[in-house]
Amino acid sequence: MNDKEYNDLIYVCALIEYIARQTRNHRGYIVESLGEEGIMRQLKDAEVNHCLSFEQICSELVERYNIKEGTYDTISTCKYTVPGYVDIGKLYAIIIKEVSKGKDIAKAIKDVFSSFISDAISMFNSDLYYQNPDYIKESYLAGELLA
Repeated sequence: MNDKEYNDLIYVCALIEYIARQTRNHRGYIVESLGEEGIMRQLKDAEVNHCLSFEQICSELVERYNIKEGTYDTISTCKYTVPGYVDIGKLYAIIIKEVSKGKDIAKAIKDVFSSFISDAISMFNSDLYYQNPDYIKESYLAGELLA
């Protein structure tokens, strides 16, 4: 993965996080709604969409993919400073880059965001977000948080 592809990956991961927060949905619901084709389209369009606001892209995607308002809200109940959606996007990009070697990037994005690790990362009252990305990746691969 070259630098441009990695930057596009960060952007798409941050966008998924942003949409999930705005619509109060699990991240898995967002990637399921987009599908692998939609994820690939966002990766392809990322270079241009960087120039647009997340609000605009979010609004367009919510409408295009008929993303419904949910009730999954880990932001309002957080006792601590909530990490930014770009910071979370960077964390996802690190994990996805590592686990996608040799496989379709859109599938890797969908798999990681649909896994248990995504909901665990979204629990901002925990310290998982601050853990070493290698620990998070290994936990994802193991299918459970490692001790």
